[in-house]
Amino acid sequence: MMETKHKSGLVNVTCGGLCCTKIRDIQVTRGKTTILHDVNLHIHCGELTALIGPNGAGKSTLLKAILGEIPHQGKVDFVSAAGNIARNPVIGYVPQHLEFDIGSPISVLDLFFASKTGSPVWLFNSHKLRLQVLESLGRAKAEHLIDKRLGNLSGGELQRVLLALALEPVPDLLLLDEPVSGVDFKGIGLFYEMVSDLRRQFDLSIILISHDLGHVAKYADRIVFLNKTIQCEGSPEEVFRNDKFIETFGYVNI
Repeated sequence: MMETKHKSGLVNVTCGGLCCTKIRDIQVTRGKTTILHDVNLHIHCGELTALIGPNGAGKSTLLKAILGEIPHQGKVDFVSAAGNIARNPVIGYVPQHLEFDIGSPISVLDLFFASKTGSPVWLFNSHKLRLQVLESLGRAKAEHLIDKRLGNLSGGELQRVLLALALEPVPDLLLLDEPVSGVDFKGIGLFYEMVSDLRRQFDLSIILISHDLGHVAKYADRIVFLNKTIQCEGSPEEVFRNDKFIETFGYVNI
């Protein structure tokens, strides 16, 4: 069982050297309803895996099972570079939505500080903290947002802040649940480019839920088509030519 500590968009547990995440025979049920069944995946280091599927396919549920947030059958093993089971990997998580009072005076700096310490910002060395937060925001090219109130952030700005928070510290596995919902088309492209750069820079394993098939085809190493169970997986070309994909999404040119 993983020990998780939630930090407003980040699920953070400590370890390092993750090589592979092995998802085996995952099944999730609620009452008599089966949400997921027979889900088997290997997520490799440095790989960007896009998880696609219709609404209600169980995509967000799978991420929560990986995080250990919901009851499930099956196993999720985190394997180190040495081939051993890593009990406590660092996992970054960007949720689909962050619920907060848009009228609150909480700033981006306040959010980071609360996530790091759980204490008010004025109790500590604010200059030292500011430098640390600026460094963290720099990973998502969001340093200029440090003093901005959360309620005044655009959708794209908020997602950059949450991404920076999920990268503090740099995780072994990064989970992104529709991170560009509410972001304009130009912002979506910039977000995908940034995530792809981060993957290369830090050799991250990334699972990204998305409905943006064009961007997925351009940036993902592998696509997994999920609808209760895995319908097909492979390169964008392989998945987009699969009959099950075409039955659901139609023909997509890439």
